[in-house]
Amino acid sequence: MKPEIYKDDGYKTMGAAFGIYNEPGYGLSEEIYQECLEIELKIRGIAYQSKQELRCFYKHRELKKRYVPDLFVFGCLIAELKAVSVLAPEHETQLINYLRLTRQPVGYLINFGHNDGLQRQRVILSEFIPSP
Repeated sequence: MKPEIYKDDGYKTMGAAFGIYNEPGYGLSEEIYQECLEIELKIRGIAYQSKQELRCFYKHRELKKRYVPDLFVFGCLIAELKAVSVLAPEHETQLINYLRLTRQPVGYLINFGHNDGLQRQRVILSEFIPSP
């Protein structure tokens, strides 16, 4: 596994998320944080697509169904936003499944709802890391 994959992109994305958490704080709805993060990414000149459909695969066959992540940042990172008191194991499982279905190697869970600071989790699926 290459933990450094997209590290700089992830660092910039998380910097934007921390900027938001420091401004309005915790306790708002996920939709509010989504819109705030889109504004912050735009201010910082970070490329993203909001609610963009990504192709899904099963046994190397493309599915008709598409997955729509909260944000697709830098054309390589899936960002799943939450506004819950604490991240739960099912949130990580959800992100892992999204990464597998879309064949994306890196995803972030970003939780704005925790009252003791922004929670985040980086997930890497090494089988989808592009070859050099």
